Amino acid sequence: MLLTITTTHSPATDLGYLLYKHPQKLQSVDLAVGKAHIFYPEATEERCTVALLLDIDPIELIRGKANDSFALSHYVNDRPYVASSFMSVALATAFSTAMNGTCRDKPELVDVKLPLEVTLAVASVRGGETLIRRLFEPLGYTLELENYPLDVTVPEWGDSKYFLLKLQHTLRLKDLLSHLYVLMPVLDNDKHYFVNKQEIEKLMDKGKDWLSAHPEKELITKRYLKNIHHLTRQAFEVLMREELPDEEEEMEEENEIVKVVKQKRVSLHYQRLQTVFEKLVASNSKRVLDLGCGEGKLLQLLLRENQFEEILGMDVSHRSLEIAAERLRFDRLPAHVRQRISLIQGSLTYKDKRLQGFDAAALVEVIEHLDLNRLQALEQSVFGFARPKLVLLTTPNAEYNQKYETLIEGKFRHEDHRFEWTRTEFETWTQHITDVFGYEAELFTVGEVDEQVGASSQGVVFKRKV
Repeated sequence: MLLTITTTHSPATDLGYLLYKHPQKLQSVDLAVGKAHIFYPEATEERCTVALLLDIDPIELIRGKANDSFALSHYVNDRPYVASSFMSVALATAFSTAMNGTCRDKPELVDVKLPLEVTLAVASVRGGETLIRRLFEPLGYTLELENYPLDVTVPEWGDSKYFLLKLQHTLRLKDLLSHLYVLMPVLDNDKHYFVNKQEIEKLMDKGKDWLSAHPEKELITKRYLKNIHHLTRQAFEVLMREELPDEEEEMEEENEIVKVVKQKRVSLHYQRLQTVFEKLVASNSKRVLDLGCGEGKLLQLLLRENQFEEILGMDVSHRSLEIAAERLRFDRLPAHVRQRISLIQGSLTYKDKRLQGFDAAALVEVIEHLDLNRLQALEQSVFGFARPKLVLLTTPNAEYNQKYETLIEGKFRHEDHRFEWTRTEFETWTQHITDVFGYEAELFTVGEVDEQVGASSQGVVFKRKV
């Protein structure tokens, strides 16, 4: 699939400064399912064209995908060959600087309206020429469209859903890129990756300067979010707020300020993750386990740190692993990043060879979800069998529960907790681990410490002696 952008602005080679891509160099960027190549078929003072060519790997495309009701649907499709959400991802990856309105060498170019011509071959359009015009003409584009026949040898079969698009307009480059980013998957009415709340944020970000005023904003929003009702409803609410009168807008801004102030009180959950993350970084570990990884919040922190060359997340819940994959945007990670991280399903109460050979393991608020009679099995599988050099573990401090006004006395903090230990009980258990499995222990706390009852969470760093 190929997209070209041409300008006759003088000098036309200013396009290279805006895109942060040198006209005399072939450049490539990694995508989760292949590569995007950027090159210039022509680059003179009078006319400059940049091309974005997607090289999709059909095998990589289907890896990790769930089974479809049509068994061959992952193999018999047009996804590697037509411009769609793949092209949107490629645009955002290859031209992120231009899309964000940044130009280091010639910053004055960002707000210059350039004569631009876009050629997109081939686009899959579910809605025909009428839909294309409904989407682009209100934004000021002049269109030339060519509808490909289903089969040139059998003209009576009629036209296909595939089009060659040529768009012309004089506008800022960043506006052009935001229009293409949003509208290409709208044409196709499909996306190659999981759609969740983050898509609303991306839609509002890329459409902030034009979407609310577009006469087809409802159609665009629905199709961009794959007609998922609850996401579409939330997006409409955001768009409606953007159309509020000035007085109401001021109230909305005040509410947002209040939200920001509240958010400055960092949650205890985040403090736990940050504490464990910092200790893992300080340990110089390279191969790390997140045992009971849940929805992948710690994995997300680990993946941002290049120190961690291999990251493995394990959880007993298949649904939690699906959410973790969505959070990590697994299907959109560049190949060199994706090879650093894996997700597996498994139980910590069984010995698992996949967990052996790692430098460190994290168990953040995990053990309290086990029945006490199964805790010994976890001890054997983690400390006796997997035996990482370092184990970081946190669990609630039961003594601190009295500080929670809404917590009924004698109740655990979470309905799935099977036990919650006092500080003395936790210290006794850590001593048991050091005595039996050849580790040494260093206790730590997470959260504000009360003189009488301690901190909300208690933790330990186990270091293997041999």
